[in-house]
Amino acid sequence: MAKKYIILDTETTGTSEEDRVIQLGYIVLGEKKVEVQNEFFSTSVPISFGAMETHGITPDMLEGKGVCKESAAFQRLLELNTNENYLIIHNAPFDITMLEKEGFKTQMRVIDTLRVAKHLLPDEEAHRLQYFRYKMELYKEEQKEADALGIVVKAHDAIGDVLVLKLLLSRLKELVSTKFPSENPVEKMVQLTTTPILINSFNFGKYKGKTLAEVAQSDAAYLRWMLSSMEKLDEDLKYSINRVLGN
Repeated sequence: MAKKYIILDTETTGTSEEDRVIQLGYIVLGEKKVEVQNEFFSTSVPISFGAMETHGITPDMLEGKGVCKESAAFQRLLELNTNENYLIIHNAPFDITMLEKEGFKTQMRVIDTLRVAKHLLPDEEAHRLQYFRYKMELYKEEQKEADALGIVVKAHDAIGDVLVLKLLLSRLKELVSTKFPSENPVEKMVQLTTTPILINSFNFGKYKGKTLAEVAQSDAAYLRWMLSSMEKLDEDLKYSINRVLGN
């Protein structure tokens, strides 16, 4: 059976523990015909205004819709959920956590394009999908891609973001092939997804703009304090601080 590549995005009522999926969009590559899934869902959780501002989905758009876990798109995703297939998401932990609330537990090999981009393009000022949409001029290609797949492009809409993600994936694959010419680019992206990212400088706080190495020289106690006292310290930053402290 041919491997399939599921490029996926969700839209949700918000980003908190109680929030739920209200749109699931994905395309399935790996067969002669590209499969497109795109559905909206109702939920008892109200959509936050911040979420509405981001994705433009309003409560009236969900009236009469079924719930996510009973939808054809979700059931099809469960069918595709095998360890020979690949799940491609930008900022995968968020979407996977949201889908887990519906009973989905991924068996697929995950490629998080956000993490891959951070490895390959560490000096970019941002790594958001919409940033790359403009920086890499993906928006110039998306209408042609959308027409071929029968997709209507709307900014921040789940299936619209999937379309941009498909184009970004192609660019990242080219970068991986250039940087790691002897390796399978898809497998390398899977590996990069789980590889810690070495952060060189602070982009927040009192040492914003300073490198971790500089701070380790001038105020190592502050770095040790971060490790011991900051409960929600980013895992990559934790890894990088430990590296620079020689732990």
